[in-house]
Amino acid sequence: MANITAAEVNKLRQTTGAGMMDCKKALVEAEGNFEKAIEILRKKGQKVAANRADRDSSEGAVIAKVNNEATAGAVISLNCETDFVAKNDGFVNLANQLAELALTASSKDEFLGANFNGMTVAEKLIEQTGVIGEKIEIGAFDKIEAPFVGAYIHAGNKIATLVGLSAAKAGAEIVAKDVAMQAAAMSPIALDEKGVDQAIIEKEIEIAKDQLRQEGKPEAMLDNIAKGKLKRFFKDNTLINQDFIKDSKQSVAQYVNTLGDVKVIDFKRVALGS
Repeated sequence: MANITAAEVNKLRQTTGAGMMDCKKALVEAEGNFEKAIEILRKKGQKVAANRADRDSSEGAVIAKVNNEATAGAVISLNCETDFVAKNDGFVNLANQLAELALTASSKDEFLGANFNGMTVAEKLIEQTGVIGEKIEIGAFDKIEAPFVGAYIHAGNKIATLVGLSAAKAGAEIVAKDVAMQAAAMSPIALDEKGVDQAIIEKEIEIAKDQLRQEGKPEAMLDNIAKGKLKRFFKDNTLINQDFIKDSKQSVAQYVNTLGDVKVIDFKRVALGS
């Protein structure tokens, strides 16, 4: 049997993230061959992943990152099965590393196939499933590009947002973060009225009409009153029309415009379980 040193075990642990005993067993089985030991650990992960494929991975960490130029942002969720794992420093660190890598990918499929320390992201997830013993997967993957992009991660890594502004002016970093916090807290369904799905609009109109009928309003008046209620719906549920949470006397659009001729042109909000 090969003489396995503590240094070799530690090196394999640092490379794969696997537990100390799993690393030692893999090196023993591989007769000291480092690459073969990595393959053994990966195969173990594949077996665990197959056994846990039908498990619910509704916990995890949502992380948003912005590139150095603040012109692009990525937000991902690294999902797992339990809150205990989601709060683990190693798991959160992995989520942060993956979010940084997501900045270089144009799609979720490209991201899953990207190189992560000598293996693909998809292979890393399988490996970590074996290490942790829970189903580990990428849930959400979103990106935006804009003249200025800001990000916000809510405490606990359960919600993260990206916001794109139309210009990179002085003060854009503060404004973008404020709007990203707004999106996290108020959960808008769209940027503005144009972004609201027609099916949602029609449903809201019907709800408003039903309420008005129950109040005894004449049928001839329903359309006009329902349109007024729809305007209120847009104000409450579209990002730029919402009251700004730090100053309800102005809308988000008005707050952003304090920078000058600047608008919010895109946003992404990711929450666990959504």
